[in-house]
Amino acid sequence: MGVPTTRHEGDDGVATASPLADNGASSRSRWARGRRSPRRPVIWVELGLIGVSYFVYSMIRNAVPEHETVAMKNAHWVWDLESGLGLAFEESWNHAINSVTWLIVSMNYYYATLHFVVTIGVLVWLYRFQPGRYAAARTALFATTGVALLGYYLYPLAPPRLMTGGDFIDTVIVHDTWGSMASGNMANVSNQYAAMPSMHIGWSAWCGVLIVLLARPLWVKALGVLYPVLTLVVIVATANHFWLDAVGGLLCLAFGFAVAWLWSGRLPHRLPAQAARRGRPDAGGVLPARGPEAGAPVPASAPAASEPAVPAGPDDRRQDVPPAAVPQAPVRAERSGGRPGPEEPAPAPVRPGPGGQAPARSSSS
Repeated sequence: MGVPTTRHEGDDGVATASPLADNGASSRSRWARGRRSPRRPVIWVELGLIGVSYFVYSMIRNAVPEHETVAMKNAHWVWDLESGLGLAFEESWNHAINSVTWLIVSMNYYYATLHFVVTIGVLVWLYRFQPGRYAAARTALFATTGVALLGYYLYPLAPPRLMTGGDFIDTVIVHDTWGSMASGNMANVSNQYAAMPSMHIGWSAWCGVLIVLLARPLWVKALGVLYPVLTLVVIVATANHFWLDAVGGLLCLAFGFAVAWLWSGRLPHRLPAQAARRGRPDAGGVLPARGPEAGAPVPASAPAASEPAVPAGPDDRRQDVPPAAVPQAPVRAERSGGRPGPEEPAPAPVRPGPGGQAPARSSSS
């Protein structure tokens, strides 16, 4: 099946056919180009957005009904699954690390603080040094956290330290530290059965991926790899999560990056590091369009709309240029015998005098 065409006649009366423009493809192209022009984030908007989002997340997470019976049943199912796979190592890690007091206390504080400190630090780093990638990375983080709420509601899960019939140690209570929102005095204000998925892993992996892909020093990249791995050891050693909870956190992170890709057109590390300021062209020389054609970028080198168009004449010259000012080609004199002679300079252009009349040429003898 051929491409649809339209028939029209040119100035010479010859009919020609040209393909019809694909309006859908052009609009999709304009939309795709628009998605690839990130703008510099506004600090007060971002602070308010992060604050409100985390408040809403905490309220919804803690408002999810605590179905203790279902949560305990799910915890035993996960434990049995891990045992069947030969990977039920959480209890041995919990007891081994708990025997080293300074280490387990450090992990309790790690669990309580770095979950927030490192995530906020990476957001600040992106905002300050890579603003063009900030919005897409923040979108991935928000989508990761949002989809985790579905897991808390649809699959309530007791952490290992609360699972009945287990021999896990609640390290926060034993060592009198505040390493968990669901242990000690904080247990009354937090949902204790929101263990699947683990956002400690989701957020730490988000930080690690961006650090590895965007940081330049090799030692910083190494920290990006180490951070989520160490977080996995901490959540298992403190008996706050099964390792399968970490798998759930990684799945949520994959969903978050997919949302960021759909929203921005590319993954965060594929976007330009520097964002274009409002009203200025971006790295591709494209200005943001305004008005009804906001989806179509305007090249920065495009002529101004107020510049009058100059019609083309038969000889494709501007009509407002006097013929005398148009440079002329050199004239070749014909020698006898039909051979061209040397080039002679073109006569000087004749410019009109004050009265509008061309001055008379003096005849030479």
